[in-house]
Amino acid sequence: MKRRDFIINSGLALGVIAVAPSFAFSSKPKNIGIQLYTLRESFSKDVKGVLELVAKSGYKEVEPYGYSREKGFFGTSPKEFKKILMDNGLKAPSGHYEFSEFMKSNSTDFLKASIECANQLGSEYVVVPHLDKEIRSNLDDYKKIAKKLNEAAVLCKQLGLKLAYHNHDFEFTKYENQTGYDILLQETDKKLVDFEMDLYWMIRSGNDPLKFFKANPGRFKMWHIKDMDKSKEEWNTEVGKGSINFKAIFAEARLSGMQHFFVEQETNYIPTPSDSIKTSWEYVSKELI
Repeated sequence: MKRRDFIINSGLALGVIAVAPSFAFSSKPKNIGIQLYTLRESFSKDVKGVLELVAKSGYKEVEPYGYSREKGFFGTSPKEFKKILMDNGLKAPSGHYEFSEFMKSNSTDFLKASIECANQLGSEYVVVPHLDKEIRSNLDDYKKIAKKLNEAAVLCKQLGLKLAYHNHDFEFTKYENQTGYDILLQETDKKLVDFEMDLYWMIRSGNDPLKFFKANPGRFKMWHIKDMDKSKEEWNTEVGKGSINFKAIFAEARLSGMQHFFVEQETNYIPTPSDSIKTSWEYVSKELI
């Protein structure tokens, strides 16, 4: 099957096309969130201005990235960041934090600092956003990673937070008929470790999100939604303008366990991001929730 045909028909096997997207949600609509990496050029220079733009564009939730102990979010402390969120009617239920130090050693210093920051923001989740290439070359590596995720999740729970793992496409490389993602799902504690499914990378890797929802119901508490350009699959485009069948996926939100989702553009940066995030918001608000 051609990739485009796969994308277009990704939901048919589970018979969800005929189900109205709103069926998957409770009576209260989900807030539309945005991963702030979408606005990375501006965010790193003007945190306050970007958050104000996001709120004016209709978003109610954000997922920050780029935290450091020395500079907070690009010079904005967690306390200041929280105030800007509140001033603009925004919440940060989740955040991407650097896990390299923890994954490669027994040090929990930065992990604890990240959890403290997330608590200051009133977040629910600390998310592992990426794995360095040198620690993920075989199945044994992924088993070690799963063990570290369990350890991090215990610490998060002790400090009032939850842990989630965000995928790209490298997790779906096969080793002995298994993938790294299979190992992470199998060997992490279901009660402690949730997953933030990046729908674009899931589909880009040749996988069907709906099959993962069915095999692992309730584990995918968050999603990244970014569309795949119709002419260049390595590019993102605004949600609703690409080739991913989001209506079929959103129809199974309840099976997934999804509680939050974040619009994102990652692989190519658009010249007018303010227009782009508004375009995505309009499609999601009108067609998906």
